Amino acid sequence: MELVVDQPFDLGASLESGQAHRWKKVDGWYAGVVQGEFIHVRQKGQPGLAGQVVEFSSASTKNSNGNSNGNGNGAGESGTAAMLRGYFRLDDDIHAIYADINRDERVASMVGKYPGLRILRTEPWECLVAFICSANNNIARIHQLMERMSDEFGDPVSLNGQTRHTFPTPADLAEAGEGELRRLGLGFRAPYVDLAARSVLAGELDLQDLVRMPYRDAKEALMGMKGIGPKIADCIAVFSLEKLEAFPIDVWIRRALAEWYFPGEKTPSDKVLLEWAQEHFGRYGGYAQQYLFHGQRLRTKDSH
Repeated sequence: MELVVDQPFDLGASLESGQAHRWKKVDGWYAGVVQGEFIHVRQKGQPGLAGQVVEFSSASTKNSNGNSNGNGNGAGESGTAAMLRGYFRLDDDIHAIYADINRDERVASMVGKYPGLRILRTEPWECLVAFICSANNNIARIHQLMERMSDEFGDPVSLNGQTRHTFPTPADLAEAGEGELRRLGLGFRAPYVDLAARSVLAGELDLQDLVRMPYRDAKEALMGMKGIGPKIADCIAVFSLEKLEAFPIDVWIRRALAEWYFPGEKTPSDKVLLEWAQEHFGRYGGYAQQYLFHGQRLRTKDSH
């Protein structure tokens, strides 16, 4: 099955840029579980250009006998294609976004270098847990924890002879409890994930309601949860709650802002950096942040 993308798109950069945590590259295909479907996806042609063709096959728990032709697609070809279009945010007007964020020369240079890097629209519950797990953690370790929880408490789904597991529901993790989460290696994050599962299950934290809320209200609601500070709240907001103005400040972004925007100065506090960034980058600050993050991370990686 194929998805034709009529705008700049780089599948690999988007999936490997620290937003999503359940993708593995296998024999030239990216394999991951998205919204209960096991997806194999790859991009034909040169990444970053418009007119791209993205090939995919999929299976869901309703029908997990998938093969390379996609016959195991439980949601139906059109349903999976629509889901992937939403997941890759192909409904965004990327040219308008580029026109806005390219007012900044540094961001414009990153857009030129990594065209087609997209913000993903991840499922809010999975995103919430992933970024609680990001506290004092690296990307590889977050991947590992998310996969362990899925293997232990999710449902199996098979495609092309491979089996993965769906991400566990709030009920699954609440039933598992803090002790089981500690056993899987979550450490000090275990009680926070356990509490989040119970809060969502009880309706105290309504993730779909957060999508509808203004950014600042949604962020405040997230930060009312133990284990969620400003950076984690902003990650959840931009990657799953439609808040494209959110600007997460982590170690990479702090380094990028200090080096590229405040050279030779004492680096301002995160609070001051955030206020400056939101004023400077505006309504698509999340996209600007992702390009700066990607550029700083790859630059540091390439220098080693």
